[in-house]
Amino acid sequence: MRNYLYDVGLLKSTHFKTPTIVVGNLSVGGTGKTPQIEYLIDLLKNNYKIAVLSRGYKRKSKGFIIADESVTAEIIGDEPFQIYLKYPEVIVCVDVNRSNGITKLEQLKNPPEVILLDDAFQHRKVRGGLNILLTTFANLYVNDTMLPTGNLREKASGATRAQVIIVTKCSAAISENEQSEIIKKLHPKKHQQVFFTAITYDSQLKGASTMDLSDLTDFEILLVTGIANPIPLTTYLKSKKLNFKHLKYPDHHHFNINDIGEINSVYEALSATNKIILTTEKDYVRIFGKLKNLHYISIKTTFITHKKEFGNLIKNYVEQSSRNS
Repeated sequence: MRNYLYDVGLLKSTHFKTPTIVVGNLSVGGTGKTPQIEYLIDLLKNNYKIAVLSRGYKRKSKGFIIADESVTAEIIGDEPFQIYLKYPEVIVCVDVNRSNGITKLEQLKNPPEVILLDDAFQHRKVRGGLNILLTTFANLYVNDTMLPTGNLREKASGATRAQVIIVTKCSAAISENEQSEIIKKLHPKKHQQVFFTAITYDSQLKGASTMDLSDLTDFEILLVTGIANPIPLTTYLKSKKLNFKHLKYPDHHHFNINDIGEINSVYEALSATNKIILTTEKDYVRIFGKLKNLHYISIKTTFITHKKEFGNLIKNYVEQSSRNS
């Protein structure tokens, strides 16, 4: 009903002068939004001043906050904090009311030239200039149903609001025929382009020390995750024939003193001489400083085909919007 009211104009969306790119999905759970935001930052950061605006899911604060040296993952949320640590040149801010957040950004003395809206596909108070919809290879939105029977936040027909659809977490070996079959299933409209990406894991671990995954063959690893779907990571570690024990927590989990005690107890019980605690980059920003010998593995988005076309599409949108603003 809410979408219908926006579609017929009874509820109003605000369009802002700053080029605004929305990255979101139709489903709950991990579709790879943060790696996609980081991909866009890397694509644009050398030519534009960028801001990333998120709601700051599960943060213990309210209102509009711009990240600075005083913030933590608890204050702004784990994903915004991760981006803030990785890209100090980017304005990272949070606000549940994205319209208010953009207004605040445009009022800054040195405002951003591009705003990336993280997880804002359903935030229809803002009319994004370019909408990027993510859907995973393993669970295409066209094969899903709405909550509570499925994982969709809204009907699959909501996908028509996107100009770009990205099928994420594909196998790097996906064939052109498989891609064509998926495109047929998605049945994109004339205004939509479909792209395919994979998740690539960094071979080098960071954190307590820097070490290569290849050096861990004789290690015992305690894997700690608080993400929506850790299966791709566990599958990857198994493919490297690594020996690990997995402690799984809910997505965006705030690790309390009991959790830290549990992790330390399990780690101390590992019998190997060489052992480490391994986590994801998103989890690391929530628990670093609380655990010894803690390392993280980072991920990035890679385009399987048409990388140049995607880059040109994004750059052309920003350039044209900047000229017309």
